[in-house]
Amino acid sequence: MTQATGSIADDPPRSVLGRALGVLAAFSDASPELALADIVAATSLPPATAHRIVAELVAWGALERVGRGRYRIGIRLWRVGALAPSARNLREAALPPMQDLAAATGHVVHLVVLDGHRALFVERLAGQDDVTVRSRVGRDMPLHASGPGKVLLAHAPASLVDEVVARGLPRLAPGTITDPAGLRGALDVVRRTGYCLSREEMTEGSASVAAPVVDAEDRVVAALAVVVPVSAALPPFVPAVRMAAAGASRRLGHRERTEIPLGARSG
Repeated sequence: MTQATGSIADDPPRSVLGRALGVLAAFSDASPELALADIVAATSLPPATAHRIVAELVAWGALERVGRGRYRIGIRLWRVGALAPSARNLREAALPPMQDLAAATGHVVHLVVLDGHRALFVERLAGQDDVTVRSRVGRDMPLHASGPGKVLLAHAPASLVDEVVARGLPRLAPGTITDPAGLRGALDVVRRTGYCLSREEMTEGSASVAAPVVDAEDRVVAALAVVVPVSAALPPFVPAVRMAAAGASRRLGHRERTEIPLGARSG
């Protein structure tokens, strides 16, 4: 076997773009900063190739150096991502109702979208209480382990539910649903009621109320949620959360209705 020399011809049979994307994919919420050795281990690229790609990504602004020999995602990549019209339009539509909900409740408010087999936070408004919230814009979480995640999963294709179940339902907090039948039953309740009540599923000590955001084509494109202390009564928050979600839906062009359609299709 010929020893890798770091040239493109000796690299694994992937395109230059594929290797660059692989380097970027090595970064995550759990690993926001990586050394070159970490990138090599995560991508299986030869060290010389990884070094060359990292240098090019730094020069372009997709990565930036942090101290000596460590890297993190660069601001230019964030700027490019912010141009995505679907996410920008969604955030612009949802922000005023979210601000109203945060002001009315004094609690953290989230906007969450489906991202493959995960749920992704795309907006977060801080609350006035001291509830521990494991959220940050750009962070993802399992779909089965939160109110907004279950709202998205409830309106997703059945095949996605099957895939999420097949991947396993790890316990993150005392209330996490880890039983497939229990999860499917909870999703049925979400579809029937039009909202989701969640207690200590992702974070111990917190609970949430979530409702779907629907676009002009009756597709559930996001979930809007408020996070409250686990000791709080959740039903009183339901009307305000549903009103905020309906307001965001209207701003996306969804037709005015008394009830958000329970059988709305996912995006």
